[in-house]
Amino acid sequence: MMRATHIAGLLMGVSWLLAAGHAEAQSDLPPAKILRSLQFVQDSVVMGDHSARDMQKFLLSAFDTTLRTSDMSVFSDTKNADAALIYIMSGGNPATLNYLVAKDVQGYFDSRVVNVLQKYLSGRGGLVDKVVSDLIPEYRNNRLGPYLMLIAGNIAYTKDPAAALPFFDDARLSAPGTIIEEAALRRSIMATMQLKQPEKGMVYARKYAVRFLHSPYASQFADLFVSLAIDSFGPVTTKDIGEIAELMDAERAQEIYLRIARQASLQGKMELAQFAAEKANGIAEDTGDTTREPLSKLYSGLSDISGQDVLSAQEKLASIPESELSPRDLALRNAAKTIAEQIMQPPSLAAATTVSSSSGPATEGSRAPVPAGKTEEAASQAADAAPLKTFFDKNRARLNEIDSMLKQEGG
Repeated sequence: MMRATHIAGLLMGVSWLLAAGHAEAQSDLPPAKILRSLQFVQDSVVMGDHSARDMQKFLLSAFDTTLRTSDMSVFSDTKNADAALIYIMSGGNPATLNYLVAKDVQGYFDSRVVNVLQKYLSGRGGLVDKVVSDLIPEYRNNRLGPYLMLIAGNIAYTKDPAAALPFFDDARLSAPGTIIEEAALRRSIMATMQLKQPEKGMVYARKYAVRFLHSPYASQFADLFVSLAIDSFGPVTTKDIGEIAELMDAERAQEIYLRIARQASLQGKMELAQFAAEKANGIAEDTGDTTREPLSKLYSGLSDISGQDVLSAQEKLASIPESELSPRDLALRNAAKTIAEQIMQPPSLAAATTVSSSSGPATEGSRAPVPAGKTEEAASQAADAAPLKTFFDKNRARLNEIDSMLKQEGG
């Protein structure tokens, strides 16, 4: 309630300024005061108040105007100087940093921090990795500290994800409930995936799900969580996945389960695919929402193809109306139906005999050599007689190829 009231107050003030046509009036406020409002709004956004996003844009613009129009003497107060640097690290205009530095003949800004920001923002963070690391003990208890920790982690991640994790941990613990913690948690999950530490990754994923599921960046978390669940299945169990999904609203959880079912099917992780498809179906039954039922059937059918009841999988796939699938999923459905139909065909004795005969010596009176095209056909038919697992593995590669092609076409 307090957060909503504060934002409402900010909106009223901004509305007055805009109505009066005097956005430049923000220049009358010192940077430190504008920073408090900006931080509050940014933290509100990652906690789920998306209505504050317009306010965030306005405050960034107003902040930029203030920094460019203020007399340089205002930065003699270190709070205002720090506020300017935090603005840059909070999505502000990098050109404004260069503008201020060019006018800073008195040395109000810490040249070491300025150097770090200029190198980092221009994509040359690796040149100042030691500089920023050395700055952190000095700034640990300063308002700049969490931001510098996050930057240090981002720089370290490109070379050594293991070295990045302590920086991310320090950043999130120094600024709980803020946009800093939200970003640090996402980057921590990425680092654990690079390090092949799935159990640790799930700890970070749980922390994120508890606090930031309604962040505008939660879609990035969803991508990471799906990849973590699939790539590390085994160390990451269905119980682990289910516990985190339970923290989500029904719609989001169902989407996660469907994505896991799809990718797990394509990668041949049928236990995981079946689990995820069943969970998605269960959510649909509990909520009465059938809009995603075709997808549930599709991914459940994909996972069933390599099981015992191929006929049931075939019927399930055939029952999905084409009009309810996207072109990409329709192609998957058709490919899966073809595979199921081929699996259900009995082995061809004639094909086996042909292969056997063509492999013997070409004596006079024997059958004429089999043309190349016929040989390929016989080999294809003989594959039907191979063990089910081998056959499915071969055709799963076809599903993956189709999926990759459609992803490229779809951008």
